[in-house]
Amino acid sequence: MTVQDSGKVALITGASRGIGYGIAEALVARGDRVCITGRGEDALKEAVEQLGSDRVIGVAGKAHDEAHRAAAVERTMEAFGRVDFLINNAGTNPVFGPIAELDLNVARKVFETNVISALGFAQLTWKAWQKENGGAIVNIASVAGISASPFVGAYGMSKAAMVNLTLQLAHEFAPVVRVNAIAPAVVKTKFAKALYEGREAEAAAAYPLGRLGVPEDIGGAAAFLTSSQSDWITGQTLVIDGGIFLNAGVS
Repeated sequence: MTVQDSGKVALITGASRGIGYGIAEALVARGDRVCITGRGEDALKEAVEQLGSDRVIGVAGKAHDEAHRAAAVERTMEAFGRVDFLINNAGTNPVFGPIAELDLNVARKVFETNVISALGFAQLTWKAWQKENGGAIVNIASVAGISASPFVGAYGMSKAAMVNLTLQLAHEFAPVVRVNAIAPAVVKTKFAKALYEGREAEAAAAYPLGRLGVPEDIGGAAAFLTSSQSDWITGQTLVIDGGIFLNAGVS
């Protein structure tokens, strides 16, 4: 089936697989043209081919690299002439353990990749297109950023910062650009595999909806938050958790 061109363009970071790829699929399916980023050139090339090289381009690099961020935005503008939507999905979580033992250099790396890069991309897309033409930004946060997150404290802190970054950008960029966040619980990706591998049924049993998330769950939400149907929504964090937070109530 031929998809009608929406005339819109999205830049999605960390999208060669997982949640980012799921978001790219959703936006391409509705007719957007898309630039995806990722660290591995081979994986990125494969993702572009799967999504459709007639509508998608890839720019390889690391999100914390300032030169890469500039190149990704510049390449998007060169290829498509605009960048309506920015999806800040690139992230890292290289450490697992108590926060009392956290290596502060590792914490700095987590914040550099998960938070500073998102701010950097937002500044660039704002200046390149959105300030004069409008658009939307979606930051991928996490339920780890809105609750205590044992053994992934650095990641949780960085995602809490992403929630606040969303508020700051939504306030500054209004009324021309809407900025929202999505906070997923565990989604079945390579990134989150350590949280469910070998025990998926047990992990899923904790969720009232009976399953873990999949990238398509987040893709649909991102498509909504970058559509005209969400034109009166900004500064919000949409929790997509399969109902896991319902278990926090007193019983």
